[in-house]
This record gives sequence, structure tokens and C-alpha cells, in this order.
Amino acid sequence: MTLRILSVFGTRPEAVKMAPIVRLLKQTAGVESRVCVTAQHRQMLDQVLDLFEIQPDYDLDLMRDDQSLAELSASIFTALDPVLTDFQPDWVLAQGDTTTVAITALLSYYRRIKFGHVEAGLRTHDKWQPFPEEINRRVAGVAADLHFAPTAWSRQNLLRENVPDTAIVVTGNPVIDALNFVAKQEEPEETRKLLDKLGISAEKPVTGHSPLAARNLLLVTAHRRENFGQPLENICRALKELAACGNVEIVYPVHLNPNVQEPVYRLLNGVEHITLLPPQDYLPLVTLMKRARIILTDSGGIQEEAPAFGVPVLVLREVTERPEGVAAGTLKLVGTETSRIVREAKRLLNDESAYAEMAKASNPYGDGFAAERIIRALLNSSSVDTL
Repeated sequence: MTLRILSVFGTRPEAVKMAPIVRLLKQTAGVESRVCVTAQHRQMLDQVLDLFEIQPDYDLDLMRDDQSLAELSASIFTALDPVLTDFQPDWVLAQGDTTTVAITALLSYYRRIKFGHVEAGLRTHDKWQPFPEEINRRVAGVAADLHFAPTAWSRQNLLRENVPDTAIVVTGNPVIDALNFVAKQEEPEETRKLLDKLGISAEKPVTGHSPLAARNLLLVTAHRRENFGQPLENICRALKELAACGNVEIVYPVHLNPNVQEPVYRLLNGVEHITLLPPQDYLPLVTLMKRARIILTDSGGIQEEAPAFGVPVLVLREVTERPEGVAAGTLKLVGTETSRIVREAKRLLNDESAYAEMAKASNPYGDGFAAERIIRALLNSSSVDTL
């Protein structure tokens, strides 16, 4: 009996984490695998599909300028439902906490199709942070039949919500699988030229007894909704202050959202030692992560990715749904207050022992075999169902 599995995703982070699963499903005997993309983020999604050589079977192409969450949700409901009718999958898989995953989970429930939630169990327990992701992941969790928890901590969250232990599989995070694939690719020439121009060595500088003895790359990603307005302006002022420290080069790929573009370019465009870039494709972004001395981010995925390269991460948020990294010492929550961001970044730049403590901490997010565990669980669950 052939097992029909539909994988649904719409943004770049989803595509990155689903790519190892989709690629392995294609090679798995007894599985008919199809891919549906909502294209919630069009450009950023497409370059990941190209990188991982994934050809969608269904492309809903739902991205529209300035559409509200309600408009996007309605579009996913009406466009994805006919795909479920056409393919009639045994399982639907979706990852994470986007609007795409929440609506996909609900539609699967409406159609009585089993739903597997990849990266299940992440929680901040604050419905407004991150917004709307915290509620999206809770919706997906309520509807899920199998919960693929990346860590033991996320498993415990699910158990506290009365999810049966038999419905939870701790798999690791497939982002590590994806990183292992991408890290083998050749560094993009354009990114290499940029780093050479900025004086960033392929080897990270060592602080030693002469702080800032070589140029240090500080990679920044900041775009979350809860940081729009004053918090993002505070972050920009911190970056401006850090850029004046000497021998620091700040590279900031700026999200296309106007709420990010306007304050960032107003406050940072033309500032010496700050390079503003358009959103980067995944391979160039991984290259920047590998070369960075420190990463400052409000992103979720980078909190998992950077520790794989031994790069300390200062998280520009008050709470994180990934506390394993904080506990392991690879992440530090610094919020959005200008003075604190500057203080913590300077500490890592100037204090060799403080830097080493974070850089040498172990990555708690996986071993690169999450996709195998997810597919094995799906096959095992389906074989039990047919007995």
C-alpha cells in the first residue's frame, strides 16, 4: 500500500527545514510524496527551492503586497482545500509557526486527514511574543496527530498540554540536516568579495590580549513584528554605537517589510562600518553566519543555526521559544534596550573567556538525522494503523 504524504510550506525558514524531509521522502519506497507551497514569501522561498532542487507539485502563489494576516489566512483556506481534495493524502506535514502551518493544520482537521507537525512544542507561554507565531504553533499543536519535537524541552511542553506521549517523537531539528547539506556548497563569489572588501578574514579573529586586533563581522537580522517601532529604532542606535568601536564591520540584510526598511535606512544608511544588504539567499546567509564573530538577531531559526558554527548569538527579544540554547550557553537574551545590546556585544568582543564560553557551548538542536526519524515515525504509525 502506497502512503500519500503532502508537505506544505510557504516561507524560506519553513522551506529550509522541510527540504531534508521532502528530499528523503522522494527516495523512500512505498511513499508518494507531493509538495505544496503557499508562497507566503515568494522570492525568499524560490531561492531555497532552487538550492535544494525541489519542484513543487502545487504552487498557490499567495504572496500579495501589504496583505493582512486575515487576508492571507483566507487565501490559504480557499486555495489549499482543493489541493487536499485532489491528492487525498494520508498525511499532511507542515513545519513551525507561520500562518501557513496554522491554516494547514485546521484544514487537515476539517478534512479528517492526519497532520504531522514538524518542530512541535516550542512555547514562550506569551501569546503576544512572538506574534502571531505563538498562537499559530498552539493551533497546529491542537490539531496534530504526530508531534515531531526537536528537543526534550519541547516534548515536555507538549506533555504539559496533555498530548499523549505516544504521539510525540523527539527528532532533533531538521535545520541541522539542512545546514549539513548547505555547508558543503561553495561559498558564493559575491559574498566572498563583500567580505574581502570589508577586511573579514576566513578565520575568525581571536581577541587575545589585544581586543579588536582584527576586523570582526557582526551579522544582524532584525525584523519581528513585536520589534516594529521603538524597539527596532533602539536596535539601530545600538548598531550605530557599535560601529564606532573600531575594527567592527556590521552587515545587516534588511527585511523587505516597510516597517523594517524605513527606520533601518533612515538611521543606518551611510553610517561607516555598517553595510545594509537586501534579504540574502540562504547560501550567502549561511556564509555570513560561518564568518561572523557575533550574531545579533530576533529571528527564530538563526538561534538554532548559529551554534552549529560556534558563533555566539545575542537574541534581540525579551523571551525565546528556544530556551535550550540559553541553557546551553550558545544564546543570550538581551532585549531591545540600546545600552544593554551595546554592553553585551562589547563584552563578547573584548573578553576572550566570555566569548569562548559561548562559542564552545554544544548545540542542543540536533545531530543531522531529524528527517530520517520523522519519516520512520510516519511509516511506523501508518503500519500500525493498517493492522
